[in-house]
Amino acid sequence: MTPAVQKAIDAIRHQFGDEKVIVAADRDGGVYVIVEGVPVGAPFSQEESWIGFHIPSTCPYADVYPHFVESSLSRIDGAALGEGFSTGQNFPEQAALKVPGSMPARPAVQISRRSNRKDTAGLETPLHKLLKVHQWLKSR
Repeated sequence: MTPAVQKAIDAIRHQFGDEKVIVAADRDGGVYVIVEGVPVGAPFSQEESWIGFHIPSTCPYADVYPHFVESSLSRIDGAALGEGFSTGQNFPEQAALKVPGSMPARPAVQISRRSNRKDTAGLETPLHKLLKVHQWLKSR
């Protein structure tokens, strides 16, 4: 893994705690990350979820996209999850892991929140992106 990827993992662990952060290497110097027990709450039925994502080896110059949450995510009011959510996914992609099975695949809902501003490359860290996605999720 690259030094920038390690720095990103360290920041995420500092924010959420070592015990909540699971990491598995990909084949190219990046990592797949799952943060357990992230609070979501209303408007969702679940009080918390895991959030997963891939930090590519090109960090900090690549967008960390997409993010994933547990497949059982549902709204309290019974409405559809809505724009930006895609059900029926799995995370992580096993073929991309350096050691297949080192992070078992989980059924997931994909969250699409791409950062399109190229002038922020290198400024938005994986932790910043995770926090933005978390805030967006809680605002639904």
